[in-house]
Amino acid sequence: MQMLMSSLEQSTRLNLKLDSTSLLAYHPPQGRFKLVYHGLMLPNLPAPLHFLNFMALMGQPKIPLFYNPSIIKDKASNTASVMIAMSPHQVGHLKSYHLNQQCQIAPYHYLFDQIDSLKGFFPEFEIQRQDSELEVQLKISTTNHATHFTALKWNLFEHWSLLCQCEGIIKYQNQQYEISGMGSFDYARAANIPYLPLAFYTHQLINLDETTQVILSQVRNQWNQIIYSRFYLRDMHGEQLFADKKVYFHVHRVFPKITTPSRRQMYLPREFSWSVKENGKVIFEIKAQSRGDFKFGLGAGYSGSFRYRARFYDQAFEGESGYCEYIDIRPLNWQEKNHTHTLTDEWLQTQPCLLKK
Repeated sequence: MQMLMSSLEQSTRLNLKLDSTSLLAYHPPQGRFKLVYHGLMLPNLPAPLHFLNFMALMGQPKIPLFYNPSIIKDKASNTASVMIAMSPHQVGHLKSYHLNQQCQIAPYHYLFDQIDSLKGFFPEFEIQRQDSELEVQLKISTTNHATHFTALKWNLFEHWSLLCQCEGIIKYQNQQYEISGMGSFDYARAANIPYLPLAFYTHQLINLDETTQVILSQVRNQWNQIIYSRFYLRDMHGEQLFADKKVYFHVHRVFPKITTPSRRQMYLPREFSWSVKENGKVIFEIKAQSRGDFKFGLGAGYSGSFRYRARFYDQAFEGESGYCEYIDIRPLNWQEKNHTHTLTDEWLQTQPCLLKK
């Protein structure tokens, strides 16, 4: 078990250089890789959308951090789920399907019950949802450089991400929005991974400007020990900066305790910050305030958006729509340490189920 946990650090060396997409694994579930994930994250969308994510997961992982029993069909291996969430309220942002009966899975075309689809191959992809509540038609143009997030020993799991440009149309409540901007296109595959004591995960995406993107990520175990804490900066020209030392994440205020649809209790962040140090100096810092628009369906947790003020070296940035993924299944004594709920509800527009005590 410790060998698997320590191997989470292998991706450090992979980020010392950029790789061509020709070297990336990309396929549907096959062989020992029964679990396959595709993701698209778009921050900085115009109000009232603010963000959009697309997450297609074929199979259900055994790791509790990413396990959602509320969507499983007859068995975990025969369950596919698609989450398309944005800031406004939605009834059906998370859908689940019988993988064998309702889905058509081909190497470069995934169709989920005539509702959700993903097709294409490097560098062009398309995502669609045809639903009475929400229609999405997006074209994705990926760059040819990869960021590696995690790679386990023995090739049990890997997760890569490509900076991309997206254009298309979103129709919501009889309103049509034209979308154009930078995002992140992700892919992960996993074999039958045994239980790992991972209990906290956050993954955040910020477009500092029209060509520069920042990713911040932290994972902790059930004893609140940091497994990794990372900072990535990348741009459309292929430049990148990577740090996994002295990357600090702090939650300053939280929303009231919630009970998730999978019957776990957790706190979601209301105010939080990051700082990255190099040679004793802060090279990047961000202070953020959640919009409270969290949507359940990211494994055992949520995704949403936040306002922020950031500084990279001497340059200041601010924005309305950073993107946040957040899962916290640590014992509540860790979650409740030094937390307070006293912040006013100025930015809160979360769904009622998020405010249950």
